[in-house]
Amino acid sequence: MALGAAPARHLAFDHTHTREKIALDYAVDGSYVPAALRSLDHFMRDHYTGTVGQIDPALFDLLHALRLQLRQTTAFEVISCYRCPETNAHLKRTRGGGVATRSLHMDGKAIDIRIPGVALADLRDAALGLQLGGVGYYAREQFVHVDVGRVRHW
Repeated sequence: MALGAAPARHLAFDHTHTREKIALDYAVDGSYVPAALRSLDHFMRDHYTGTVGQIDPALFDLLHALRLQLRQTTAFEVISCYRCPETNAHLKRTRGGGVATRSLHMDGKAIDIRIPGVALADLRDAALGLQLGGVGYYAREQFVHVDVGRVRHW
């Protein structure tokens, strides 16, 4: 996704597991800000092990587009982003269905989110409308999965 002409791309997140918060401009004048991306990599780390992965900046572009589509400035609540292979394998063994063996979370290309005050179905529909990657709807667990893999939904 092209960064476009916007002078700055801003995102804000609250992590539901670590209780950390972050708000920053991750791209300015059409270029990613390396220090901001490093901060986001750390923020989006595997909350089970503390392992820091590299998050694909296209995922932040998707989230920014989603924020604009929904006309929201509220922080995204992060349920899960990066997962190291060991965590992914453990979750697959212990959580039954819903955890892919080759999850895009392990590649820094997927995130599970919600936005306070936005109906989960509206978040899902906005993500589907963008056609920028995969969208999973987990109503019972109260989150939407978005990724920058191929366009698909479940």
